[in-house]
Amino acid sequence: MPAPLSPAALLPTPLPVEALAERARAALPALREGRCRLVVDGDRLVMQGGTLPDAESALLDALLDQHARLLQLGAALADAERTAQVQKALYAISDLAASDLDMDAMLLALHRVIGGLMYGENLFIALHRPETDEVEFLYYADTEEPDVRAADMPFRRLSDLEGTYTYQVFETGRALRGAPDEIDEQVGLPMRRVGPRSADWLGVPMLADGQVLGVLVVQAYVQRPRYTEADQALLGFVGSHVLTALEHKRAQEELERRVELRTRELTAEVQARERGERLQRALYRIAELANSDLDTRAFFQTLQEIVGGFMPSRNFYVALIDETGQHFDFPYFADEFETNPGRTQAKTGVTAYVYHRARPLLVDLDTAGGRAAFEVVAATGAFAGTTPGPTKSWLGVPLLREGRAFGVLVVQSYTPGLVYSAADEELLTFIAHQVASTLERHQSAEALRRANAELEHRVGERTQALLEQIAVRERMEEQLKHQVLHDGLTGLPNRAYLREHLARAIKRLQRDPEARFALLFMDLDRFKIINDSAGHAVGDALLVEVAHRFSRSVRGPDMVARLGGDEFAILMDHVDGADDAVRLAQRVIAALSGPMEILGRTVFTGVSIGIAIGHERYDSPEDMLRDADIAMYRAKKSSDRRFEVFDEALHDKALALLELESDLRFAILRREFEPWLQPIVALDDGHILGWEALMRWRHPARGVLAPGAFLDVAEANGSLEAIDWLIFEQIFALAPGLLDDRQYININVSPRHFRMGDFAARFIKRLEAHRVAPSQIRIEVTEGAFIAHQDRAGDTIDALARHGIKVALDDFGTGYSSLGYLHRFRLHTVKIDRSFIAAMSPGSAAIVSAIIGLAKALNLEVVAEGIEDERQRAALLKLGCGIGQGWLFSKPQPPAHWSRGAA
Repeated sequence: MPAPLSPAALLPTPLPVEALAERARAALPALREGRCRLVVDGDRLVMQGGTLPDAESALLDALLDQHARLLQLGAALADAERTAQVQKALYAISDLAASDLDMDAMLLALHRVIGGLMYGENLFIALHRPETDEVEFLYYADTEEPDVRAADMPFRRLSDLEGTYTYQVFETGRALRGAPDEIDEQVGLPMRRVGPRSADWLGVPMLADGQVLGVLVVQAYVQRPRYTEADQALLGFVGSHVLTALEHKRAQEELERRVELRTRELTAEVQARERGERLQRALYRIAELANSDLDTRAFFQTLQEIVGGFMPSRNFYVALIDETGQHFDFPYFADEFETNPGRTQAKTGVTAYVYHRARPLLVDLDTAGGRAAFEVVAATGAFAGTTPGPTKSWLGVPLLREGRAFGVLVVQSYTPGLVYSAADEELLTFIAHQVASTLERHQSAEALRRANAELEHRVGERTQALLEQIAVRERMEEQLKHQVLHDGLTGLPNRAYLREHLARAIKRLQRDPEARFALLFMDLDRFKIINDSAGHAVGDALLVEVAHRFSRSVRGPDMVARLGGDEFAILMDHVDGADDAVRLAQRVIAALSGPMEILGRTVFTGVSIGIAIGHERYDSPEDMLRDADIAMYRAKKSSDRRFEVFDEALHDKALALLELESDLRFAILRREFEPWLQPIVALDDGHILGWEALMRWRHPARGVLAPGAFLDVAEANGSLEAIDWLIFEQIFALAPGLLDDRQYININVSPRHFRMGDFAARFIKRLEAHRVAPSQIRIEVTEGAFIAHQDRAGDTIDALARHGIKVALDDFGTGYSSLGYLHRFRLHTVKIDRSFIAAMSPGSAAIVSAIIGLAKALNLEVVAEGIEDERQRAALLKLGCGIGQGWLFSKPQPPAHWSRGAA
């Protein structure tokens, strides 16, 4: 079946100069009869031994001129297609840099993009940080070492790579290309081998401001076409864009890291605020406790519980000085190991030390520094030789009355690592003040009010501090939100911001059918050309100017957003219908119709616009953006309009396409595809020589479908190969019961199969499994297989021919390269396209006669397709074509129709 052809495939392949000379000798009588000779001199043709008649000379000149023009056009189209392919890849790299993919997913996608430009199955990316001399293998994919990850590479510094190809590229800043021995010769010394030996290696530097920041390498382990200088230049060009994409992604990840760090800081501030609020509640509770009717023990138990909310307080006691000032009493004593000591002397020990100094003491015996500080004080005799025993951390604060101590409040820890801090000291000191107030109830109400007033003042100060912290946090949150939702270059809302507003507009329309809105999806024309030719600075300045012009073109409530790259969108609220959106589209187009002065350059650009009108069928912003994008691409393809409104027809077409793709995948699982057979007959007596197998889909709802109803979709979504193999298996299974020893079946093979190097082996293996003779199966290929995969196509056809499977070139005459393929490949049959048979005018008859003559000269069998009446049959017999097929003999029928009895 014919496959879609590229523009270059629509041109004939120029004949080699020897073949051109042979064609001229066959066509010109003077050369054919030997009156003069045409010889090949290098890539030129030279006349010897006489001159041609004027008419024949003119014909030869026209032939040579046509050949030269074909060479020029072919080269130009090849360059254009390669440029388009590179542009598409660069667009893809740019989109990946701006995508939401993580670094690993983006690198995998970059690998696929590079693989689309050249053989890149084995690829790695190494980056160098000059400031630290560190080398990072950011990505590593190798078929010989499939389990090796980039993070497992043993090289950490550039010096570790010394003597390797990668090191040479880093050091010299120049690309290396070739087999290992060739690279050694280029460098001038043997290089150190790392990893499996490759058959072909290409590495290019990734440069920024003239400095080598990375190396991009592709390599091949199998024999295949070698990397060329063009591949090297292309990979170097792509490498700079890959480096830009990586830097952009890393900058994005750094921004996300900073946002995450700031979020943690804000979380810590919130936690601090919550702790402050909790402290405030605790202080109020203590103040209320001072006025409660609890007895002393219950009071201290409650106080221990409150302190335990902020610090370890399992070991907690209160020591009060008696009337004489000589002894301590312990009205409350809770300890894991000791019991209440009752009354003790108030002269020695750490409790007495706090009491006499009337200042808090924090002892940390869990660290060397804390023990040393305690021993320094103990050495002065202040403790009279006593220590806190097995305690790891001890905190005591005085209970004060008018500045003089009358007791001590203590908490302590016996657990290593569980220690008190200066903040705990400050808190417990404050609590001790409240305890002192409670113990002196007999003081006047004025003293109590002063204590409460002091408490309220301190709480107010703390509350004010918390409010200021909250205000600072809210300002920072607003700033971060603006940065996240706006484009850094143009200042316009970004895709995320647009999605939020678009989602609200969709929900508003679902509530109120009158709240109509529209979305304009815009893509700049020629931006890539401008950006590449004039530089990124001009490109960025152009985007800023375009953003200003878009903003001046819209109405007050409309929102202009930049989606990324050169894509913009406008969200229109309160529209009456499509006319409002069309008028805005016309204003936007007019705004970009004139020249723009950008950084001293005069720049021209345009815009293609897709319009989607708000509708109740939209459930998400992505659906509406998709439809506007579809309309935009339709406008881009239009020759007379620069905008397009997404309508029901486009919607239905998109739904139908999705439904067809889904049906295809289920049809493969249910094996709904089957071959129908059309006979290939001898034109003189009509007896059947063989059949051509034609694919049909027995759709459960739509009946039997010809390939035209689904082939393009199957080709696009990659399911055609699976369908082909279903057809092959059915043909192999029915062949033994259908064919006699002289008959055969022609099978159409999609060009996609020629991408796979194992197609011939797999095909032959299945043929042998069904015990079918190779002479009874022939394959038909179109020129598409040769155009896209010439080397593999030649190898595949050779392998099939060696096994006895004959190959036919289908639809001959519809392409322009067929003559070259007849010489180059081991073909058995040429099938003349039905378009020549249907007309059978003098002109088409001449072409058919020429094809028949050429085929016979090359000892090729000729089959005419599309024979529908006796006139065509007679004409073909007269021209010397003895084999054909068409509706004159039979339409394609299911295999059951062609049992041996029916045939």
